[in-house]
Amino acid sequence: MTQFLLSLHVTVCLALIVIVLLQAGKGAQAGASFGAGSSGTVFGASGSAGFMGKLTGWCAVIFMLTSLSLAYFYGLPGSSSIMPQSVAPAATSMPAPDMSPLQAPSDTASATTAEAPVSAPLESAIPAAEKTEK
Repeated sequence: MTQFLLSLHVTVCLALIVIVLLQAGKGAQAGASFGAGSSGTVFGASGSAGFMGKLTGWCAVIFMLTSLSLAYFYGLPGSSSIMPQSVAPAATSMPAPDMSPLQAPSDTASATTAEAPVSAPLESAIPAAEKTEK
């Protein structure tokens, strides 16, 4: 029974998509690109608007009924499901390793090169014109 409902549901779903795409729009006539523009004479003097609207409504009703029926049948006890009946307990986590702050290197040479001392400007760096003004 569920296989029949499922196949009917998919068929009605695809038919609903095609029917909606074939309908003529209110202003843009988007359905004419798929052939709905010339189908007005096939469905009578009133055009395809009445027929396509009714067909869309019936497909929507069948779609809703098959959706509800499938939800009911798959919700019954003993029905197949892709979800497991019981979930395995989560694995216990290991404690985090001791994250002590990083130790500064014991080498004093690397510490002195990282911090360059600030010294006074050299006398040789001053241009000769400025030396004479002093």
